[in-house]
Amino acid sequence: MSVVKNKIKSVVYRTVSPLLDYFHVSLVARVNSSEVSAFIKTLHPKVTLKPLIRIGPDEDGGYLLPDDLEGVRACFSPGVDVESRFELQVAERGIDVFLADYSIEKPKYDHPRFQFTKKYIGAMDHGIYMTMDSWVAASLPEDSSSDLLLQMDIEGFEYEGIFSMSQSLLNRFRIIVIEFHFFDRLFEKHFFKKVNRVFEKLLINHSIVHIHPNNDAKPVTIGGIDLPPYLEFTFVRNDRVNPNAFVSHGKHPLDQDNVPKESVELSRHWYR
Repeated sequence: MSVVKNKIKSVVYRTVSPLLDYFHVSLVARVNSSEVSAFIKTLHPKVTLKPLIRIGPDEDGGYLLPDDLEGVRACFSPGVDVESRFELQVAERGIDVFLADYSIEKPKYDHPRFQFTKKYIGAMDHGIYMTMDSWVAASLPEDSSSDLLLQMDIEGFEYEGIFSMSQSLLNRFRIIVIEFHFFDRLFEKHFFKKVNRVFEKLLINHSIVHIHPNNDAKPVTIGGIDLPPYLEFTFVRNDRVNPNAFVSHGKHPLDQDNVPKESVELSRHWYR
């Protein structure tokens, strides 16, 4: 009888699940709107001591970060795929760029300052995976203190990459640019806890200075809160941020759509 019941449950789940997804209803444990709102308040962008500039192409692969790269020793960029013009422009500023991605043989563009490793970033040093700590240590064996730049777009593995990174290495990154995935799942309890912990770690010594929603996917609205599935965050170490000044508006003049689809702007929940 239990076998029959399990088969029925399986059929019902496969039938109902797409409908629930369409209406953004989940069978997993949920958090309430007040918890999500409180979390988003911790993400309100602050004002940098230097103005934001755009590095990379006008479309996907271009990011906003402060014009504060003088003295940065190297850039680490996991998740290369087919776009590396951000890294190219950083290299043209005289900064060594270390790139990593197991899914390609080499970056689309080349530069004398590029050093490519065919591996993924993960929580362990095994097989096709390496941790951020081991990668940086192997890339800069004689340097354990200089300022660095991190640009990370690794399709959901950013949570694992940040969790496994030592705080001492994280503190070396003067500027961090990360595209975070699956923010439309923020009301799911287990995911909410994971996101909370990742951002708690990042915000120990860094502040968010810019958020850009990737318009490749439309935001979902849950509990009156708009949640773009993909968000590009720029973090700056706290010694280079105005701690009491918050950004009070949405789209920056240098922001560009990632893809030729309808533009997406963050709602009032994301700013002070």
